[in-house]
Amino acid sequence: MSQTIIPIVQVDAFADAPFGGNPAAVMPLDAWLDDDLLQAIAAENNLSETAFYLPDATGEADFELRWFTPTAEAAMCGHATLATGHVVLGQSDADAVSFRTRKAGVLHVTRNGDGYALDLPVTRVERRDNAALLAALGCDGEVYESISGAEETAIVLIDSEAALRALTPDMRALGAIELMAIVTAPGEASDIASRVFVPAWGIDEDPVTGSAHATLTPFWAERLGRDSFAAVQASARGGRMTCRLAGDRAILGGRCVTVIEGVMRL
Repeated sequence: MSQTIIPIVQVDAFADAPFGGNPAAVMPLDAWLDDDLLQAIAAENNLSETAFYLPDATGEADFELRWFTPTAEAAMCGHATLATGHVVLGQSDADAVSFRTRKAGVLHVTRNGDGYALDLPVTRVERRDNAALLAALGCDGEVYESISGAEETAIVLIDSEAALRALTPDMRALGAIELMAIVTAPGEASDIASRVFVPAWGIDEDPVTGSAHATLTPFWAERLGRDSFAAVQASARGGRMTCRLAGDRAILGGRCVTVIEGVMRL
């Protein structure tokens, strides 16, 4: 029986060394496989996201890109886009690569020193009451929910990074709330800190989340009174990035490390 063989590269995104940042599987395709098979591959990889890409037939971008969590297709994923850019640019002399996506428009990854700049559309939020979300997170804070953007998102602003790191959410209760929950506070060794919880989408706590920082960038730019700042995501793996607001785009800077290369046999 013939086998389908797909190359696979595992990349730690927003990481300076192996075992940090957020791991993503990056898999090039010649043509789209059935969605059920893409989902099964992502479940097998069991990472926050698996990115699949192929040449863009429309000419709008260099490649078409999709992302799957272990349980669902994602509307936008920053770290797996950065990881895919790292793989593609590592195979060429180009300085930038563009990706056409189904719900987040065209995204760009550009070489930036020894790392990359990732260009994402911002998500904007407004103040809301959400007692169920605060109860599930186990904290008090101000809740802001998305009014634009590719994903349904909530920011919860709390007082300190120490309180942020001490959070122990009720994942079962949080899993019933169809939002990306971003808890954020002023940073200690950086300008801002955050943690991101998405059990409703198959990810209890995401290690480092580019799409969350597409929401945090305009949110904190307004509060800090400047367009650029440094961010840390205070997960167990941890990750750092720079954030810059450029109109309706968030420009996130970070590095990537390739940790695994191989093939998947189907």
